[in-house]
Amino acid sequence: MTGTPGRAAAGLPAAAQPGFPLARPRRLRRGAPLRRLVADVRLHPADLVLPMFVREGVTDPVPISSMPGVVQHTRSTLRKAAAEAAAAGVGGIILFGVPEHKDSRGSAADDPAGIVQLALADLASEVGGDVVIMADLCLDEYTDHGHCGLLTPAGEVDNDATLGRYAQIALAQAAAGVEVIAPSGMMDGQVAAIRAALDGAGHTELPVLAYSAKYASAFYGPFREAALCAPQFGDRAGYQQDPARSVGEALREVALDLAEGADAVMVKPALAYLDILRAVADSVDVPVAAYQVSGEYAMVEAAAANGWLDRDRIILETLTAVRRAGADIILTYWAAEVAELLRSRG
Repeated sequence: MTGTPGRAAAGLPAAAQPGFPLARPRRLRRGAPLRRLVADVRLHPADLVLPMFVREGVTDPVPISSMPGVVQHTRSTLRKAAAEAAAAGVGGIILFGVPEHKDSRGSAADDPAGIVQLALADLASEVGGDVVIMADLCLDEYTDHGHCGLLTPAGEVDNDATLGRYAQIALAQAAAGVEVIAPSGMMDGQVAAIRAALDGAGHTELPVLAYSAKYASAFYGPFREAALCAPQFGDRAGYQQDPARSVGEALREVALDLAEGADAVMVKPALAYLDILRAVADSVDVPVAAYQVSGEYAMVEAAAANGWLDRDRIILETLTAVRRAGADIILTYWAAEVAELLRSRG
């Protein structure tokens, strides 16, 4: 049979034949060096903040069974672990206190001799100038009822009365040497109350990282053990955000906190709320943090212990996802470990 020869028969390259893929994204995935070169989402040790627990009245670190590898520190072991985290290059440490005695108003939270105030002074002496020293500002670790605020006689959280306690705690933390105050209670007006107290006492330079979009999440379960929260604590859905609400409510909370004087904002938890994180990051021009919470940590550790997944890979994958979604700062219990890993990889 004679006629015009086909394109292939005419000597044209295979790439010119119909249906052949001209675009090959895989070209930029050939080998680890090339993947690193073209990566546009990167983790850095300085992006990471390590949450740490310090417990009053113990002589040795107390392991947290639901969070393997995490402990309630003594003051001395806290200093050592903080120094190791600083040497690894983490950007910050955020402190949670576990007092020996709790009461209805959380008196230990602003006691100058309370465990957090003493530990903040320890950290300022040990790693001040090397990492940013932060403190969670809430009442759930300090109250005998386990709620984040004061209660009315009927057992409801009293939003406005709680604001006064938050202001007192902020001043105590400032006097102890904290460098960033991070209110997590989700009380309406909490940032304004804290900002006014700080400014009125001359702490105008002290920044506030607001837990602006904090959800009533089951992912906080292991934290209850870590902070020895009262087992009878009630439903927090009345003040923490509803997971069933779309992004609009989160953006409103963020806008309110910024209007009240927040210097940075946070989304908590992280992995189940990446859509919220992305929307917040796109809407603001301040640093955005995300908290990879205790339940996220515990699930990975449990699955890894059972051999169900590659622990190191999934830790880095989840953190990269949080970074990709818009977090400038990531609070994670793996901070020191990951910082060391990143440094070793150059």
